Amino acid sequence: MLGPLDPSTLSPPAQKMLQAPPKMQEMVARGIAPGIRPGELVVLLVAMSSSDNETLRNTAQKTLGALPEPVLTGAAGGDLHPLAIDAIATRYHNRIDLLEKLLVHPALDVDTVESIAKVVNEAGAELIATNEERLLARPKIIENLYLNKATRMSTADRMIELAVRNSVEVNIPAWKEVAAVIKDELILDASPEPTPDDMIFKEAVYIGDQMRAANASDEDDAFDALEDGQEVVREKFAPLHQRIASMTNSQKMRAAMVGGHEEIMILVRDSNRMVSLAAAKSPQLSEADAEKIASNRGVSSDVLGVIGHNPEFLKRYTIKKSLVDNPKTPVMVAMNLIKHLREADLKLLERSKNVSGPVRDAIKNHLSKRKN
Repeated sequence: MLGPLDPSTLSPPAQKMLQAPPKMQEMVARGIAPGIRPGELVVLLVAMSSSDNETLRNTAQKTLGALPEPVLTGAAGGDLHPLAIDAIATRYHNRIDLLEKLLVHPALDVDTVESIAKVVNEAGAELIATNEERLLARPKIIENLYLNKATRMSTADRMIELAVRNSVEVNIPAWKEVAAVIKDELILDASPEPTPDDMIFKEAVYIGDQMRAANASDEDDAFDALEDGQEVVREKFAPLHQRIASMTNSQKMRAAMVGGHEEIMILVRDSNRMVSLAAAKSPQLSEADAEKIASNRGVSSDVLGVIGHNPEFLKRYTIKKSLVDNPKTPVMVAMNLIKHLREADLKLLERSKNVSGPVRDAIKNHLSKRKN
């Protein structure tokens, strides 16, 4: 675990720099430290980047973000303090030439790997994923790579399969469903180039991102309800819907995890129960989307059950009311919500044709008790 700098781990010249007069420290904060090795210069900059002196702190932070090439390459190729490795890796995580050296450095702290796994590019994710022993020892790295859009889909599948095979649980939303589905998927060996499935997943993520950037979905539902109760996909969602339709179940689940409103509103209706449950458990699912789902009769009772057991969503009154009014909501979920609804709304729900018989009876019983 990364901790505060122990000055005794530095060379005598570097230790003196930490106690130098303000003018000298300001020079170091700008990256000027004659006689100091590149690796130790980075450590000094890390120490100064948390200084109580605002000017010194800001200068050091700016310098760390724009280290000269000789300092970067010199530091990565020499002896390094874990704090220096962390500073370089987190700020230059897309420099594969640096990561190749840092990820095998004996002083590397696994916290650094865990942190950069969230933000590395595709090549960086491939590099991190090669160390299976580290993945199994620190499942958080698998989680962060899985939720990183840049990670190849085939790599995500291999990591999940590795974890399942070794009975390692990963703290991914809908882990149970993700782990179950991977057993039926074809797991490809690592390859230098992305696979066709990788490209399908990347295209779907791109389409969803473009819709969000253009506010194309405008928080709309992805489907329109027809008079006969059937649903038809809205035109602006059609390209994303078509791309998702060509995905494997594993790909669909991950799209729900790393995508957003657009992907989720399509995937909660997926015919595969595991996929729709994963979409309902996505960390990207907003309260506004949960409210749309709660009132929708096109989703499964399992999905409504997930919404009805989420304490965050149940803080919103309209979600509770919609769940009670939805005939597909599991009976026990709806019954447990009755006591949280206003009397006026309960009287309306008692007469609603949508409410199932057992739930209507429970509403009558509850209202009767309130009168007494």
